[in-house]
Amino acid sequence: MVNWGRLITAMITPFDEDLNVNYDEAILLAKRLVEEGNTALVITGTTGEAPTLSSGEKVKLYELIKENVDVPIIAGVGTNSTEDTIINAKEAIEAGVDGLLIVTPYYNKPSQDSLYEHYRKIAEVVDIPIMLYNVPGRTGCNLLPETVERLAYIENIVALKEASGDMNQMSEIIRRKPEGFLVYSGDDSMTLPSMAVGAYGVVSVCSHVVSKEMKKMIDAFVLGDTRKAMEIHLKLFKLFETLFIVSNPVPVKAALNMIGTKAGRLRLPLIEANPETRKIIQNELENLGLEIK
Repeated sequence: MVNWGRLITAMITPFDEDLNVNYDEAILLAKRLVEEGNTALVITGTTGEAPTLSSGEKVKLYELIKENVDVPIIAGVGTNSTEDTIINAKEAIEAGVDGLLIVTPYYNKPSQDSLYEHYRKIAEVVDIPIMLYNVPGRTGCNLLPETVERLAYIENIVALKEASGDMNQMSEIIRRKPEGFLVYSGDDSMTLPSMAVGAYGVVSVCSHVVSKEMKKMIDAFVLGDTRKAMEIHLKLFKLFETLFIVSNPVPVKAALNMIGTKAGRLRLPLIEANPETRKIIQNELENLGLEIK
């Protein structure tokens, strides 16, 4: 079983005023997330604005963050082209990453057999662990439980980030999966419910802001203190909703800028949160006792 731990942050990519990657701030953020209990980091995923980053920017992020933190680094390399995904994967591996996050091909609308062949081909030509990523709300295709089950028997396909938002599907995946294959919630608000049916942990966005609290929730559940876990879940639930009121990572970047992390703006086609959205985010941060700077 791969040792990526239970709390993984899908990290933003900070930008400076000119929308260049702010590598110094990325290193500082990665270090803080690890200090606050994160057990691995996803770099250049959806939250990291991967579609707007160049290949060179991605590789430099992998190399610098890998040099500066002592947790596994998982590179988001998936595209809607199998060959391009393999190219991205090889570049990430050369940069020293510990694993790959590979989203289902978007826009193409592949069949389940197509999805199986896509992942099988990639797994065949890379030699590090792969986490499947199912997020049908963004990709337009859904990786079904029976396909996950087939893929889970491929040796280096070791985990799934499941973000369908469907607890029935989550339960069926966990019922079918082989021992040692890890299922992570891809939705912050479903972390505790998913763990209750057998998920291992979460690939989180909200942990940018509340890593310590999320770690306490996960630890409480694992230790059998389900009441404490529930109390923390309910305390954080409104934040879980708030940081997804518009497209991720717009809200989390706004939140980070408010609490003093230099996340910067976003590259087009995404733009910053409008004043109304920012006010909602600020109110929830203040409700949780976080200092606005």
